[in-house]
Amino acid sequence: MIRRALLLAAFTAALSGPALAQETAPPVPLPRVQMETTAGRIVIEVETVKAPITAANFLKYVEERRFDGATFYRAMQSAPGATTGLVQGGVNNDPERVLPPIAHEPTTRTGLSHVDGAVSMARYAPGTATGDFFVSVGPTPSYDAGRSFSVDPDGFAVFGRVIQGMDVVRAILAAPTSPTEGEGFMRGQMLEPKITILQAWRENAP
Repeated sequence: MIRRALLLAAFTAALSGPALAQETAPPVPLPRVQMETTAGRIVIEVETVKAPITAANFLKYVEERRFDGATFYRAMQSAPGATTGLVQGGVNNDPERVLPPIAHEPTTRTGLSHVDGAVSMARYAPGTATGDFFVSVGPTPSYDAGRSFSVDPDGFAVFGRVIQGMDVVRAILAAPTSPTEGEGFMRGQMLEPKITILQAWRENAP
């Protein structure tokens, strides 16, 4: 009887041990990208788990040095003189830098949102995003998908968040813009001068 009880206890431990270890294993840290600009350094945590397609695309631009020498070129304030809005940067359709477009990952699928510091893909129609991105300055939930007040029903694809350097992002938002450059609603939102991305690299490369 005692032998049977010992065997049962050992069998139970063998079943529960690995499962328990798996449940308590620490999560793998998300990749971080350091972006050195002429306005200062920005550090972005890239959401490879929740937005794998978009995150992989951004990391490919970083790892292939396609952002080195590119710019932050747009600052859209939510109202004139406001401290909220978005700043946009990337390859700006430079044919020497741009990669093929990627599939759209809406926030309704990823569970992410355009919170303060969210990094998201700029695009035209869904599925046209390449190497341009924007950073939300203050919450901008109207860029999420599926909300009654969304500016676009498909929303924009959040894939990361600024974890250091939001002071730099806010300085870019407040930087001078050209009164004439830019087409349509973007007229007056183009930075003059642009903020150069001197170098972007993955902080914890595999």
